[in-house]
Amino acid sequence: MKKCFDCDKYLKLQSKKIKERIKMFDKLYIEFGGKLIDDNHAARVLPGFEPDIKIRLLQEFKDDVEIILCINANDIEKNRIRSDRVISYETETIRLIEFLRSKGIAINNVVITLYDHQKGVEKFINKLEDYKIKAYLHTFTKGYPTDVDTIVSEEGYGANPYIETTKPLVVVSAPGAYSGKLATSLSQLYHESKKGIKVGYAKFETFPVWNLPLKHPVNIAYEAATADINDKNMIDYFHLEKYGVTAINYNRDLETFPVLKEILYRITKKNIYYSPTDMGVNVIKDCIIDDDLAREAAKAEIIRRYYKAKVDLKKGIVPSEVPDRIKLLMNELDISEDDRLVVKKAYEKKETSGYPSAAIMIDKKFVVGRQTDLLSPVSSTILNAIKVVTKIPDDVDLLSENILKPILALKDKTLNFKESTLSLNEVLIALSICSATNPVVANAMNNLSKLVGSQLHATYMIPDNEMIILNNLGINATCETDMIN
Repeated sequence: MKKCFDCDKYLKLQSKKIKERIKMFDKLYIEFGGKLIDDNHAARVLPGFEPDIKIRLLQEFKDDVEIILCINANDIEKNRIRSDRVISYETETIRLIEFLRSKGIAINNVVITLYDHQKGVEKFINKLEDYKIKAYLHTFTKGYPTDVDTIVSEEGYGANPYIETTKPLVVVSAPGAYSGKLATSLSQLYHESKKGIKVGYAKFETFPVWNLPLKHPVNIAYEAATADINDKNMIDYFHLEKYGVTAINYNRDLETFPVLKEILYRITKKNIYYSPTDMGVNVIKDCIIDDDLAREAAKAEIIRRYYKAKVDLKKGIVPSEVPDRIKLLMNELDISEDDRLVVKKAYEKKETSGYPSAAIMIDKKFVVGRQTDLLSPVSSTILNAIKVVTKIPDDVDLLSENILKPILALKDKTLNFKESTLSLNEVLIALSICSATNPVVANAMNNLSKLVGSQLHATYMIPDNEMIILNNLGINATCETDMIN
């Protein structure tokens, strides 16, 4: 896979940037936006960007950093789902805790924000206790967002319990958006300043990239990714006025900056930041080594986002404004669904076979598959793709009917699932079992990694369980909204 992003350079420059900001204070709270792990959006938009690079970055500060995770009490009550992995924010929080600890990064505290006796919170606190995590309950900040006198007082931030931390760098992160990271950071700043500590705040956002043009495809891809929460990129007019330099930020940061600046001044008694861009520490642009490839990858991501939004609309997850918004972004860049070449190949297979089909593009080579008596279209396509990358002849079956039929019979007759085909996860499990005794299958399984970064499209709506597997395999999959027959 061709790369447009230099991760080694990124680690070096990003570590230096954060260390420079740390030196300004005795203690720094840095709000981490986006995904702390599995940042697959960034990996797709900037080929070469490692999805877990933020963890490698934090390991550079392992002795001096600890994490605070925030989760909105309303997200607990509503069982909010992280769409890319189809798991709840509660489960994602626990997954983050386990992952961070496995990497030797300190995580001892979780803040449950906007607490108002929501259902499920007490049960979640008990679960956190099993992980030796202390839970803190923060309520809505009195006076927010206009009454700064009340916000920066014992009635406002002072009403929240102080979160015990011991490291000079505290990263505040969350399982998703609107989890209360900013309020938690500012509440901590208030308490730390009352203790006489020289404390600071910074923001770590991957996107939008502040020193790329407003209409650069990488920045527009961020708008497509956040169309469901209506984020819009804008020129940071505070930064332009203060420094005469054009910088890119987004609407929410620009709208809240005047109040945030005043709050920070009340807490620290200094004006350190004069624009939202000043607060950031990101060095993404300096590590892009092929701008043309980045533009191409970002455009492809926007089209994928459009397909996903149409599926989410069909499921009732988002309103029609979301795909409509992404379609407008595509029009700005003069791109369309026709630019996703794998779509045409999937439909060609459907037309010739008469069955729901899928196609995958691996290094500009297309492989297709269709629904069979035993396999789902995606299962069939992935089996064919594995054979191609392993150079196994087309007439060789990796899985015989003698293996597949009993599995399908178990599902249909014994378990009463009434499913007509085997899904991708079931086929991969069957392959892994056969690999123990069949060296050809074992070799094919070893080549699954060659599918990372490939493009797949299906002529029907791919079920969630198969989409999760495709995501985990690193395959960039899209599909139509028609249900499979």
